[in-house]
Amino acid sequence: MTTNLDDALAAIDAWGADHAAAALVGPEGILARHGEGDRLFSWASITKLATGLAILSAVEDDVLQLDEAAGPPGSTVRHLLAHASGLPFEGSTPIAGPGTRRIYSNGGFNVLGDLLARRTARPFEAVLTERVLAPLGMSGTRLEGRPSEGLHGPLSDLAALARELLRPTIVRPDTLAMATSVAFAGLKGLLPGIGTFDPLDWGLGFEIRDGKVPHWTGTRNSPGTFGHFGGAGTFIWVDAALDRALVCLTDREFGPWALEAWPAFSDLVIASSSGRADA
Repeated sequence: MTTNLDDALAAIDAWGADHAAAALVGPEGILARHGEGDRLFSWASITKLATGLAILSAVEDDVLQLDEAAGPPGSTVRHLLAHASGLPFEGSTPIAGPGTRRIYSNGGFNVLGDLLARRTARPFEAVLTERVLAPLGMSGTRLEGRPSEGLHGPLSDLAALARELLRPTIVRPDTLAMATSVAFAGLKGLLPGIGTFDPLDWGLGFEIRDGKVPHWTGTRNSPGTFGHFGGAGTFIWVDAALDRALVCLTDREFGPWALEAWPAFSDLVIASSSGRADA
């Protein structure tokens, strides 16, 4: 017997977080939700998706170019977005040549934020609000830290971001399609907290599921599923094959519990989805 979608989403209550909220999103909006929808959560590395959209929007407006130099010698904006610049997880000293390894880098996204701020002569937070948060109605979300990890906001705003990724409006559909396709194919790398993959496929800001095992998405997700998870116990995935996105915010730090809970949760929600909307 198929589990009711509301009951499926309620599985987050068993995760041991003090606070949690989740929603299934379709092109028309939130299909179902559970938990503390108005609470402000740290989004952690999910922030990179919003920062990436701001960069892509600036590229469309010729404020930046994907192949202009940025970051360490030989690196470009494209390398930084794809975690292929050679920069380490933290810090500014490269540990590999551009385009040779997939090294997940907070530093790379902070470089991108600084670049866009300098190019526009405005604080990055203001540019992010103008290009992403305000157009998507994400009025409850603020950048309280670095471009790589500083967003804090409610479930409804993360759902608005998910809806944008299903039906893009602030960047062209072809731009999003490029960004959610593999950039610098064939690069080996470490997905923090999960393991080493060869290849570790990534787009321009978006992790791409492909055939990774184990993975933080579900076994029912298609290989083209893209998204991101955050160290604060947060995630967003978008599956074009299902025309659905799933968003989740918690205050329990990412760890082995998440790799046990999240894939089963995603599978249960997908199996229980009936396509109804309440927002």
